[in-house]
Amino acid sequence: MNRDSIQRLRLDRRMTRRPGWISEKELDAALEALPDVTEKMTTLGDAEEGAGNEAPAGTSEDPTPA
Repeated sequence: MNRDSIQRLRLDRRMTRRPGWISEKELDAALEALPDVTEKMTTLGDAEEGAGNEAPAGTSEDPTPA
């Protein structure tokens, strides 16, 4: 493996469990340095509001039985 691919695996969850792979101090510092992307998230309330305005796929708009 080259240096770039090892660096990309540095914070891989599976690798962080390996003894000696990364210290707790290095892991905490690396996680703190990650950017905050909370403005990109969708909450469950937002998802339900968006889904409530549309009819489910395969159903007609008219809810009365024929």
